[in-house]
Amino acid sequence: MPLKINVKPGEKFVVNGAVMVAGKKGASLVLQNEATILLGKDIMQEEDANTPAKRIYFTILLMYLDQDESDQYRNTFLELVESFLEATTFKEVRMTLLNIVQDVNEKRFYRALKTCKALMNYESEILKIGTPAAVGS
Repeated sequence: MPLKINVKPGEKFVVNGAVMVAGKKGASLVLQNEATILLGKDIMQEEDANTPAKRIYFTILLMYLDQDESDQYRNTFLELVESFLEATTFKEVRMTLLNIVQDVNEKRFYRALKTCKALMNYESEILKIGTPAAVGS
């Protein structure tokens, strides 16, 4: 089943490891077969992986982009998940982490990335609670 993706003007995206940039008018891509694709909004640089959930996301991203060598990132991924599990007692967070592990184990890396993005959003909200601006509210 073909997958249609719309890319914004000037947006970077990755298809099977090749970094591409959409032209001035953007692009509409139709993938006719299985491919590894990431839009700019899903790409993270290593220096931006500065929280536990972001580090997990970045490691999954590496596995997704380099699926032939994904096993080399597996131990790091599992250590990061284990640390996160040890640091939280929230049932929903723990279940989300276990779902991410299951997706990674089944090599459904894109799905794991999407689930991890939800975890990153949750983490961001929790981190805001402890900031001085939030405390003064």
